[in-house]
Amino acid sequence: MDLRHKIGLELNRHLAKELMKDHPLREIFWECTLRCNLHCRHCGSDCKALSGLRDMPLEDFLKVLKSVKDAGEDTHQIMVVVTGGEPLMRPDLERCGRAFYEMEFPWGMVTNGYALTAEKLRRLMAAGLRSMTVSLDGLEVSHDWLRCVPGSFSRAAAAIRLACGTPDLVFDVVTCVHSRNFGELGQLKEFLIGCGLKQWRLFTIFPSGRAADDPDLQLSDAQFRSLMDFIKATRKEGRIKASYGCEGFLGDYEGEVRDNFFSCQAGITVGGVLSDGSISACTSIRANYHQGNIYRDDFMEVWNQRFQPYRDHGWMKTGDCAACKAWKYCLGNGMHLRDDDGKLLLCHLHRLEKA
Repeated sequence: MDLRHKIGLELNRHLAKELMKDHPLREIFWECTLRCNLHCRHCGSDCKALSGLRDMPLEDFLKVLKSVKDAGEDTHQIMVVVTGGEPLMRPDLERCGRAFYEMEFPWGMVTNGYALTAEKLRRLMAAGLRSMTVSLDGLEVSHDWLRCVPGSFSRAAAAIRLACGTPDLVFDVVTCVHSRNFGELGQLKEFLIGCGLKQWRLFTIFPSGRAADDPDLQLSDAQFRSLMDFIKATRKEGRIKASYGCEGFLGDYEGEVRDNFFSCQAGITVGGVLSDGSISACTSIRANYHQGNIYRDDFMEVWNQRFQPYRDHGWMKTGDCAACKAWKYCLGNGMHLRDDDGKLLLCHLHRLEKA
């Protein structure tokens, strides 16, 4: 690792330490439903068209936002991110967004794009929508294979074109890279550039939920390193801003494949409310690291007084992490890569070193 990387990592380490201490809330994820119009092979929350758990009533989540506001937080600095399941399955989504807007919270959503129309997007924008992420996981055959619904690619592509043509909307596309779409990333890049896309995030699929026992969803170590090289080259090319997701420490690739150095923000600047009321962090965390429940706890009291597993990673320094040379920069990887027992499911640095 060269001197530039070392300096950057040391600066980031000290900033991360201060953030852990101050834990300023900047994002609240709301898992507003577990219903979904697709049946994705890699789903971590096992969403279905008909969920056994009802959608959380808007009024229940608004109590969370009232807790934040009553605590004196600057609501303009805290983004509400609506996720699921599929947020567009909620018939009252515009009403939800308008309520956030009236409480002075900016809001956005993560969607598969299947049910998005021009009129729906227009109404959501009128309700205060300011950011949106659409998932596109390869070209038509690969995407439809992963999403298990024929026609899902064409619907997502149409949503991307709509969003790219909408002023005042902060927008990106997220792609889960797997063994079946790995070889077409170059073609997918050209397709997205043709749609007018400016921001593209790429993730790999971690072994959790439905993806735990599906080898077709995992990249080889060599493919994983090649993905980092692809992102690095795409960024240098400058035609579209590609970045790797926030999910792991990448050694020499830190500072090369995303704008920031790795630091898991779950429970530090990012909080979340799951569909059953559990207070957690980002909705990618499927293991039970819940810190309370909105039906019995005040959200901001939990945010300020709990979340110790998120803000002191000392408990993670076991197994391979115990003697790892990168521990002080990685701090045990992302919280979403730990199971209920604290075991690390995946180490990005180890994969890169093996490759």
